[in-house]
Amino acid sequence: MPQYETNRDAWPDLPYPAWRETCETLHLWTQIIGKVRLSLTPWLNHSWHVTLYVTARGLTTSPIAYRARIFEIEFDFIDHLLCIETSDGAKRKLQLRSQSVADFYSRVIAALAELDIPARIYERPNETPCALRFSEDRIHATYDPAYARRFWMALTQVDRVMKIFRTGFIGKCSPVHFFWGSFDLAVTRFSGRPAPLHPGGVPNLPDAVVREAYSHEVSSAGFWPGGGGIDYPAFYSYAYPAPPNYAAAPIKPAAGFFSNELKEFILPYDAVRTANDPDSTLLAFLQSTYEAAADAGKWNRSALERPFGKIGAGPGSFDTAGKGATL
Repeated sequence: MPQYETNRDAWPDLPYPAWRETCETLHLWTQIIGKVRLSLTPWLNHSWHVTLYVTARGLTTSPIAYRARIFEIEFDFIDHLLCIETSDGAKRKLQLRSQSVADFYSRVIAALAELDIPARIYERPNETPCALRFSEDRIHATYDPAYARRFWMALTQVDRVMKIFRTGFIGKCSPVHFFWGSFDLAVTRFSGRPAPLHPGGVPNLPDAVVREAYSHEVSSAGFWPGGGGIDYPAFYSYAYPAPPNYAAAPIKPAAGFFSNELKEFILPYDAVRTANDPDSTLLAFLQSTYEAAADAGKWNRSALERPFGKIGAGPGSFDTAGKGATL
């Protein structure tokens, strides 16, 4: 396993019970922004057109085209703002503070209208038991800026390591991206073979969307901050379809385990955060759980894999000194 520079202090403590209410509120706020992107973006396989991305300040939609302009919406967890900017220089900034989902929704829609971007979205949340329309939800209204920032800081570290992991695969692979429905940062590798029809049944998500997302065999890994079956932040890894003996495969590190309830491998975030080398600990989990899926599923690993890329190295060069072709 390659070694990368790491700093344990960069991985913040993120106890889920301490910020559960903020997490639930922020989850719904990201759904609103994500649905704006969804409403104005052409469909891309496996719903990759709806995701958010980690930035140096928070989470962004990335540029969205609207008529002759583009615009972008970013959660800024340093100054605690929602920033909407357009390619013609117009912008709006909304303070991130404790407020109901209904109030946040109305402020976002009004700000977009002021920028001549009329947004119409489906108001009910996806992949969550909450069935309230955004415009009616006055229950979720907590925003703790310190914990919102801690969450983003954790995402920056996870995003960085997942991008290293992604370099070791030359088959079809998703970007490292944030799904607002399930509120997780994820990366997915594909075997190249079609998968059996998914049974669907994801709460508040059309079966057609789920079946298209899992139309091909995958090994998927990610990070979520807690909730949905576990009350602590954790990394996960699963395969669809799960091949025979997948759950019994040995994985690393020792703190990782297969959850029979969730049907996926789990590694508590604290096992990474408190490790002497968090990067290598997380990479070991990502790689070993991928190998569990690929070996049990008889993927053509020799055609799909390569060593992890090195910073500054050119194509085909993976030496530890980071020397490669000059680009």
